[in-house]
Amino acid sequence: MSERKLGLIVLSNCKEQGRLVDERIKQLRGEDPSSESYIIPIEEVRFNNGEGKIRINDSVRSKDIYILSDVGNYSCCYNMFGMQHNMGPDEHFQDIKRVVSAIGGKANRITLVMPLLYSSRQHKRKGRESLDCAMALEELERLGISTIITFDAHDPTIYNSIPNTSFENVYASYSMLKAFITNEGNSIDKDNMVVISPDTGAMDRAIYHAGILGVDVGMFYKRRDHTRIVNGKNPIVQHEYIGGDLNGKKVLIVDDMIASGESIVDVIRQTSTKDVTATYVAATFAFFTEGPEKFDKLYEEGKLTKIYSTNLSYIPESIKKRPWFVEVDLSKFMAKIINTLNHDDSISPLLDSTQRIKRLLKKNM
Repeated sequence: MSERKLGLIVLSNCKEQGRLVDERIKQLRGEDPSSESYIIPIEEVRFNNGEGKIRINDSVRSKDIYILSDVGNYSCCYNMFGMQHNMGPDEHFQDIKRVVSAIGGKANRITLVMPLLYSSRQHKRKGRESLDCAMALEELERLGISTIITFDAHDPTIYNSIPNTSFENVYASYSMLKAFITNEGNSIDKDNMVVISPDTGAMDRAIYHAGILGVDVGMFYKRRDHTRIVNGKNPIVQHEYIGGDLNGKKVLIVDDMIASGESIVDVIRQTSTKDVTATYVAATFAFFTEGPEKFDKLYEEGKLTKIYSTNLSYIPESIKKRPWFVEVDLSKFMAKIINTLNHDDSISPLLDSTQRIKRLLKKNM
């Protein structure tokens, strides 16, 4: 394996994750924790009229540059015309482009690590509307980014929009199941658990998890009212369960994200009427766009046991401290991917987590 000079450019929206990845890379390479950081210092400048720029304060020449950005981090703020303004995904994406512009072609190659894929839910047209995700990927390709690494893309086939650029869609299945099995493994067996998909879109994920755990699988059919749009989406009219008997079973609901939580909450309420003994949720991203209060209520009512989610996108400390929330750290996994690519080695063994999960199950169950 050959090793190229490595540089991490960590945007402020990903500062804590970047720090952890930097530490993990040092550990993987057997370096002293106090040794020089791989993080290249930058300045993110914002003017009072809302314009911005990126300044890189160290050399990037001939380095493999890995840009880390969390476009879902809504906690980043700046002042515009005397008012505090929270940054949204569009502004974070613009800063990614500013970094590439500041690099100015001096790097050996540029890899973008964007755990939450920008505009991932705008991946296909349903009528005359924008196609934001594909347009953004094409723009990144034109800017000269050689590889894009994201996690659990809402629709992985979006990579077809950039066929000449490396696009790695990584799943957090191993880390999520490892955390779940470590905490709950002793109380799980094939006869007392069911993995449930909250809709048809997550069915492949549910089948994978059920197959790995060796348990039954079920699904909720989500019927929507397509005659109207509320808050940018067609409201759910009804959830209908398709699957075996849930009486006396533990339920694991798996999905890629919790946005408003409307769908997950409705599924939990539906399963709670079937005398389940425990209800767990595993979601790669947990946004709680309408707040966590509805989950607080479910927990207080004894209808929710735990929610497992990653630290790939911003989660407020107030939610991390909830008794029903378990944060799954993906920094070591991200560091392994970056370190492997920097050595020009294949990351395929890292992406295939099935055998690792089976070894984990054999050890813990």
